[in-house]
Amino acid sequence: MAGDEAATGSPLARAEQFVWLTARVLEQRRFAFHFLGGDPDAVDAALGSYLNGDGGYGHALDPDLRGPLSQPLHTAHALRILDGLGRCAGQRIERLCRHLAGVSTPDGALPVASPGPRGYPTAPYHPVLDDPPGELLTTGPVVGLLHRNRVWHAWLFRATEFCWERVETLRHSHPYEIQAAVAFLDGAPDRARAAAAADRLGRLVRADGLVVLDPQRRAGHPVAPGYAPGEQLFPHDLARRPESLARGWFTDDELSRSLDFLAGLQQEDGGWPVLRPAWAPGSSLERRPIATLEALLTLRAYGRPLGGAADGTPGGAAGGAAGTPPGLSRPAPGRPQ
Repeated sequence: MAGDEAATGSPLARAEQFVWLTARVLEQRRFAFHFLGGDPDAVDAALGSYLNGDGGYGHALDPDLRGPLSQPLHTAHALRILDGLGRCAGQRIERLCRHLAGVSTPDGALPVASPGPRGYPTAPYHPVLDDPPGELLTTGPVVGLLHRNRVWHAWLFRATEFCWERVETLRHSHPYEIQAAVAFLDGAPDRARAAAAADRLGRLVRADGLVVLDPQRRAGHPVAPGYAPGEQLFPHDLARRPESLARGWFTDDELSRSLDFLAGLQQEDGGWPVLRPAWAPGSSLERRPIATLEALLTLRAYGRPLGGAADGTPGGAAGGAAGTPPGLSRPAPGRPQ
């Protein structure tokens, strides 16, 4: 596609140009699969280059952790990709669960980053500790995706109990931890318990102002302690799909404003920005195509026009009443496309 056509074309055409110009092979193939009818085997092959002999994933699959070591954050990223392919099953997942059992903390949870035999560069907000604690931030998304795909492994029992205990006892939190809690609840098998927990978390999110409900007033919205200026989450960051339990936390108007804001974040080069602080040139460069894919998938899930064949893919409606947050009675989570 010519550069001048991409600059004035549809959001999808502009994003495609950005991906071909800047993305790793993995994100290029993911884009082709999700939006151009590409081959899922090509995505799988690209993801396989990050797989280590211990069954985990490394090699900066998540750009914030550099080096070859298998890390829980890489596992969470790999599972999101496999879930999108419909391939979160089989011997590969069995080996991955065995790996997770070996690196989990005594309470069965996953740390954000595990120490290795030598230090590799990591984002300053992901410090590598000698004896790291288990974190909902990492464990929630992994456990939620495994349950969502009906994976059963002995490690999951303790890890699931860890997630339930953390989610149901949260009294003060921060936006990324809430995002991880949603990822767990959206896949948890006990749907009634998940709905009840989500209802309580939604009230906490609104009471503590953990997301920006009106993007036009984001400058005056307080930033969570420890977060960088401008590092804020919005309704679409928690309710990434219409079927998410977090969708019930926001009115139609709030979600619509959030999606308008997300669509408007597309930059002149066709990509979406990364709102977290930049800490290394390579990491920032690799993160933007990932952010671009996530933005496109969220917009499409809600039926927002992207241009091209992507608009023919069924998406969800905003749903709910405009005046008050809709109820939490939602269908079981579906697989993102």
